[in-house]
Amino acid sequence: MTEPDCRNAPDADPSGVPFSALDPALLRTQRTSLKWTRYPADVLPLFVAEMDFAVAAEVQQAILDRVTASDIGYLDAAGPLAPAFADYAAAAWGWDVPHDNVHLATDVATGVVESLRVAWELRRQAGPELARPQRIVLPTPVYPGFFEMLEELPYDIVEVPLRATRETPTGQEFRLDLDAIARAFEHGAEAFLLCSPHNPHGTVHTADELTELARLSAQHDVFVVADEIHAPLTHAGTRFVPFAPLAADAGAISVTTTSPSKGWNIAGAKCSVIVAADARANAALALLPPETTTRASILGLHAGVAAFTNGRDWLDRAISQIEKNTALLTELVATRLPGVRLAPAQSGYLAWLDFRGAGLGPDPHARILTEARVALNNGADFGLGGAGHVRLNLACAPETIHEAVERIAAILPTASPTTAEVSR
Repeated sequence: MTEPDCRNAPDADPSGVPFSALDPALLRTQRTSLKWTRYPADVLPLFVAEMDFAVAAEVQQAILDRVTASDIGYLDAAGPLAPAFADYAAAAWGWDVPHDNVHLATDVATGVVESLRVAWELRRQAGPELARPQRIVLPTPVYPGFFEMLEELPYDIVEVPLRATRETPTGQEFRLDLDAIARAFEHGAEAFLLCSPHNPHGTVHTADELTELARLSAQHDVFVVADEIHAPLTHAGTRFVPFAPLAADAGAISVTTTSPSKGWNIAGAKCSVIVAADARANAALALLPPETTTRASILGLHAGVAAFTNGRDWLDRAISQIEKNTALLTELVATRLPGVRLAPAQSGYLAWLDFRGAGLGPDPHARILTEARVALNNGADFGLGGAGHVRLNLACAPETIHEAVERIAAILPTASPTTAEVSR
């Protein structure tokens, strides 16, 4: 299968598929994921983190080749995915990943849960008195799935809201509150769940921030799980810094959970990696149950190999289109959505919108869904600091973004200066 040359196709997605073929009404007749089945046909679905873009031809072919070979059995190790990921990590981020440090999991959610279960077990083994619910620090607002994952585990969540920093032309920038994180560690937190880049804001943490987090984690013996699933989608001009090398240098115990699922739009392929930061973390991952590996999909493994090795040009085109869509949304928010503020994103295709000054009341998500018929994510589900916000998916045809904004604009009252000023 040969990928279309779409370098000179401004009206096509990264695979060369015309944007007209990504009309949501048409996609509903072709796709069966929850994005297209959860809501009635008159609702524009821009909630779940799933691209409308066609999957890269190289990835499609890798899956077809495995099916043609009847190679759809169980897995026993990361196999070719380990060097494929390591080569990509080295090229993209300068991260030297030993192949033996790469372990399989079904998806990043499984990687997070099983890694934290290992962390809890290590403390339990250190002393019976530690076999109690432990405390995990979670910077919020953050991906709602984290709260659901942690329900499976003996952890009490300590929410530490992000810190408002500089004002931008479109909205406030938020970053890790390292002072508050340090206080939480001093009060005995045992684990930290790092979302890097941060979802929903699209914030890429700096090397200085992550270095200090690693130092604090080592000082207080905090186990860090870094979810870096959105890292391949870092925008041009921004440097993504993997946490693992910094953790290893600082002496902090840490693992990274990641997958090509977001970067290459293959979440349903169900294969991710858990990467140990160093030998000590790798020894800890020896406690993972064998099912963590065998439940991963062999189709997803080979799709991941193709993505990391041969899908980099497709990814570059996807990022370019996402950046264009981000600029489009920024313009539309400024001109069509009075009182709405947009967080500045440095990665990913998820836009974080502050509707507190838009006049839709305390639950803008419900008003937008019921009155504008646009399905977004409810900011209230993202933890402290999320109420009054929504998350919008930008990985679609530009016309879909236009349509969503026009629907929302139609239900907005004119924001009063007082209300708008309060939101700032």
